[in-house]
Amino acid sequence: MKFIITESKIVSAMEKYLDNQDFIRINTYDRTYFANSEDDEIAQIMYDYGTGICYIDSDLIVELDGFFSSKDIVTRNVIAGWVENKLNTKVVETNSWLGFGPTLLKMPDNWV
Repeated sequence: MKFIITESKIVSAMEKYLDNQDFIRINTYDRTYFANSEDDEIAQIMYDYGTGICYIDSDLIVELDGFFSSKDIVTRNVIAGWVENKLNTKVVETNSWLGFGPTLLKMPDNWV
């Protein structure tokens, strides 16, 4: 049996999936981090207020792409929209590539 699912339904499902992740939100002077737990060293998502750039862990994109059979650009746009809604701000760009997580997505040492 074949099902046709509209892009808007996939976007809605992805947003619900992100909501259900129960991310811990950590705010610093100029950034907001979304992590799975307080013990995480690397965030899943980081938004930089100075640049408007939303950095996304590549593993999160791969996970969503696989689960929803979506394309990288669609997943990034959905995450950017989700961040915009959560932070009431504008994402001007998204960045995600292998290897940058340990540096750009590293949780701040003194956020508590």
